[in-house]
Amino acid sequence: MTRVAGRMTGKVAVVTGAGNGTGRVHVRRLADEGADVVALDLPGTLSEQALAETAASVPAGRRVLTRTADVRDVAALRAAADAAAAEFGRVDVVVANAGLCDAPGPALTIDELTWQRSLDINLSGVWNTVRAFVPHMPDGGSVVVVGSTAGIRGNANRAHYAAAKHGAVGLARTLAIELGPRSIRVNSVHPGAVGSGRPLAAEAIARLRPDLAAPTEADARQALSDRNLIPVPWVDAVDVSNAVLFLACDESRFVTGTELVVDAGLTQKV
Repeated sequence: MTRVAGRMTGKVAVVTGAGNGTGRVHVRRLADEGADVVALDLPGTLSEQALAETAASVPAGRRVLTRTADVRDVAALRAAADAAAAEFGRVDVVVANAGLCDAPGPALTIDELTWQRSLDINLSGVWNTVRAFVPHMPDGGSVVVVGSTAGIRGNANRAHYAAAKHGAVGLARTLAIELGPRSIRVNSVHPGAVGSGRPLAAEAIARLRPDLAAPTEADARQALSDRNLIPVPWVDAVDVSNAVLFLACDESRFVTGTELVVDAGLTQKV
């Protein structure tokens, strides 16, 4: 298959949670295809440094505007949206990527603070991002909500996360209906486990292989692989970014109100 270069040429994309991890990869992937990018992350010195590193990672010739804003703060997001409009004139794509997978626990014992924080960031944060930036979006734009497999199935010991991510799916589907008359598409991407490039923590290894007295990382990787139809322990961040790119660009011009799952077959097997 011939690769189509410059699929985002002439477009302006906003990415929240852009300071590191998959957010940084989204920025780089969209910029690789020609987009100018507005990169957002939490306020604070560390986030500002991370955003600077994100901006430095994009190809020469691409413009990156960095701003700090907590997705729980709609006023800060609106200020960032106004800055984006002043810099670029419009916003063509919004990637609502910011999220938090908080401490696990049974649904009946999760404390109220943990529950509310998950809803505020993973659900209300998407709503805030959309209502701040879509007013600057011309007809024919695209909104991509980065969800999780927890948003399309139950997730034991993470009811707070699953509830928020399921809510984000409902929000995306509803926005697709409401924004459809303007040819603005709204879709969501749902990754399974995403590799970080770092060794697995000892507690994660033990949790994945409770049947072994002294499990190794290789044992844990095998356990993860066994969960998937495709025998890999996880997908890479760029796999998620490729899905985001597809939904952001015009190749998906008639795709809206749907969920694109990038999980190596996890949700089909368990």
